[in-house]
Amino acid sequence: MNTRIYRVITPHETEFADPITFKTGATLEVGEESEGYQGWENWFFCATPGQEPGWVPGQIIERGEGSTGRALEDYTARELNVHRGEKVAGSRILNGWLWCERCDEPGTVGWVPLQNLEEIPE
Repeated sequence: MNTRIYRVITPHETEFADPITFKTGATLEVGEESEGYQGWENWFFCATPGQEPGWVPGQIIERGEGSTGRALEDYTARELNVHRGEKVAGSRILNGWLWCERCDEPGTVGWVPLQNLEEIPE
């Protein structure tokens, strides 16, 4: 996986205290598709037993009959709260969001909107 270092240019705080989290193969009830707010297309509002519903990228959903689906990989919708000037290591971009780890706090991970970051050249 190609990890790059980014600087936060706009702070971000999550609105979801208990994000949806599941393992590969989890059964999903696939709901509405996001209307593409801020370039965030291909997100679906999903539910799975024992979880609060949440937004899931379409790339990791295997669609079944009607509104059923199955998770193609482990996933969490955990967002990372970040402050302007902070540095994060980003490893995966999905639909306008970047999976990040705090540079000053290894192991603290979550999604950050890509538009809130600028890549620091090597």
